[in-house]
Amino acid sequence: MYVEQLFTGCLAEMAYYIESNGEAAIIDPLRETTPYTELAKKRDAKIKYIFLTHFHADFVSGHVDLAKKTGATIVFGPNAKTEFEFHSGTDGEEFKIGDISLKLLHTPGHTMESSSYLLIDKDGKTPNIFTGDALFIGDVGRPDLAVKSDVTQNDLAGHLFDSLRNKIMPLPNDTIVYPNHGAGSACGKNMSKETYDTLGHQKEVNYALRADMTKEEFVKEVTTGLVPPPQYFPKNVMMNKGINTSYDSIIEKGMTPLTVEDVKTLASKNGALILDVRPTSEFIKEHIPNSLFIGLDGGFAPWVGALIKNINTPILLIVSEGRENEAITRLSRVGYDNTLGFLKGGIEAWKKAGEETAFIESVSSDEFAERINTKDINVLDVRKKSEYYSERIIHNNLTNSCLDKMMDDYINVENKEYYVHCAGGYRSVIAISILKAKGYKNLINVEGGFDAIKTQHKIQTSDYVCPTTML
Repeated sequence: MYVEQLFTGCLAEMAYYIESNGEAAIIDPLRETTPYTELAKKRDAKIKYIFLTHFHADFVSGHVDLAKKTGATIVFGPNAKTEFEFHSGTDGEEFKIGDISLKLLHTPGHTMESSSYLLIDKDGKTPNIFTGDALFIGDVGRPDLAVKSDVTQNDLAGHLFDSLRNKIMPLPNDTIVYPNHGAGSACGKNMSKETYDTLGHQKEVNYALRADMTKEEFVKEVTTGLVPPPQYFPKNVMMNKGINTSYDSIIEKGMTPLTVEDVKTLASKNGALILDVRPTSEFIKEHIPNSLFIGLDGGFAPWVGALIKNINTPILLIVSEGRENEAITRLSRVGYDNTLGFLKGGIEAWKKAGEETAFIESVSSDEFAERINTKDINVLDVRKKSEYYSERIIHNNLTNSCLDKMMDDYINVENKEYYVHCAGGYRSVIAISILKAKGYKNLINVEGGFDAIKTQHKIQTSDYVCPTTML
């Protein structure tokens, strides 16, 4: 028996490869199929099943492509309805993989089709359970993503309470819990940085598994402090229920090299978005005017999903040489399949063609400390409300405008000079690129963000208790 967790940091997502006696199963695969087919080939195994724990909201799965390439059977739990062929599993149904089995446990609550898969080894023991978004390490799945006219988030939370108590918690304490997400995902509130744990330890430390907790207490705790999910979540759910453009076709189209004239024409006449995904320092130094910056070396895919409202937006990439495929792949993971190509030669080609470039004025935390104490400056904090209320600069001319809402809320930011900061210097550059495209001019980036600012003893900061509505 062989079990491998495949972790993807940008999405804090865990897929799983499970194998026994030449047969393999994949649980919750990402959009691209190569990691799974190559692993099976390397281990001389055939992929027999593709298990989905639920209709994922934060990424588009490649289950249909993977099934076509391998002949594997796609399995969902009860209540699932799709546009493609799949096996509708029943509660308690077992699926044979070599000498082991995976037993489907219907665990509704995060969604109604949500299911966990219990591994049963050849000796009848249950060493592992794959819980999807029903149970995380340190948390449980949020119950507000599958709300319908006849199913409220409180109803879903109640179902989740029953699922945990009746299906998962009775399992042996040494059972290893393998969830679908970890810290950084928007699918839960308080996930641990750990990617697996024993069920027994989770019973001790996970607030949602307290033995003395009533259903009413559980519902209140898991529904308190929920913030609206990113706007792309329901779009990804619909894509996961359907048949999408194949990953190979997306890569083929996106890998088209474009000339400067191609980029100019597609941007001006076709409404294509120029998306610059280079390192932050390179964008600050030089970029195409009005381009949107979301760097690959940060939380790329979730920020794309949060900020680019139209999932079908045609995209033109400005990308470091050799990272074109990576950028297109990571866009496709959240359903942005319409990459038209990349500027061949990058920003250097743009300059050689005589085209104008722009830059962002940037200051160190030392310079910022000097200016905030000697000049009447304005500061724009683009962190989340929870971060802002937890700790912020003490300053009369301080404004908080969260990056995740800036595409719409920019109108609430006055068009004047601002020193812009986030936590570490990534989000502030994204925010500046948005505001500059909207016509704002006097924006200065604070390098290192609040993490660097806090080290400056000349700048006063203050701790606040974060309101639960801001979590």
